[in-house]
Amino acid sequence: MAEAREEQVSWLDWFANGAFLAVMGLARLLPYRRRVPVVGWVFSRLLGPVAGWARRARENLELAMPELSAEARRQIACDVLDNAGRSMAEIYSGAQFTARVTASDPLTGPGLAALREAAEAERPVILACAHFGNYDAMRAALAAQGWPVGALYRPMNNAAFNAHYIPAIRAIAEPLFPRGRSGFAAMLKFLRGGGMLALGFDQFVHDGTELQFFGLPSRTVLTPAELALRYDALLIPIAGVRQPDGLSFAVEVGAPVAHSDAATMMQALNDDLERQIRTNPGQWFWVHRRWKKRGG
Repeated sequence: MAEAREEQVSWLDWFANGAFLAVMGLARLLPYRRRVPVVGWVFSRLLGPVAGWARRARENLELAMPELSAEARRQIACDVLDNAGRSMAEIYSGAQFTARVTASDPLTGPGLAALREAAEAERPVILACAHFGNYDAMRAALAAQGWPVGALYRPMNNAAFNAHYIPAIRAIAEPLFPRGRSGFAAMLKFLRGGGMLALGFDQFVHDGTELQFFGLPSRTVLTPAELALRYDALLIPIAGVRQPDGLSFAVEVGAPVAHSDAATMMQALNDDLERQIRTNPGQWFWVHRRWKKRGG
């Protein structure tokens, strides 16, 4: 299976992967405190604009936050790509990154007590997370507490990139469950056993339910809420929020979402994420096509 996947790697994938590894290899020659901002600069000033990510971020910002000036949108788009680059540098820094996250006590927020109580009771937990700040800072902080933190992930389209990316994120915390039938079955077994499962909810899903996000219709996955209802799991929003120094994090544990129906619960998560994004707009990955039309 792995060999068949490898044959499908195009020359463009190999080139993109080689360029990425070259950047990360050079960056690793720098001390951690310089490495992270340097890779952020490469993403925001070079890679992002060339790849069209900066333009797409500005377009999404104009759609969702039309009250902003063009200059403000340009600055936020730059911050978004800087954060993305910093996050990649952190993920590929392994132990240095996790040590940085866990050196202080980063866990905070109104839902922390409920999360601790669920961990002690071995109650299943759904950690509703988004592409905000650094998702892996949250995984590192919770794993440092000795809590079982699993995550569902979608392998990248570039198989050459997966060969090093998946081991990098696995080194931060395990278990990881790939999307697919076997991965989903293992994920449910982990959850039923009282695990904490991180699930994303902030990307467009063609068969999702149309909910509101920034006052606009956006098709949203219901799976986090549906699993919380099915397994009586705590459903809680969580994010690794990058701090002003650009290197440290506060892992904000939001108030648990009351069990009702799946659509209502997911709308509450959309609303909470919107609030968080409006506070730190440069930390959400505005590059995603969050507001696609059906069939788009």
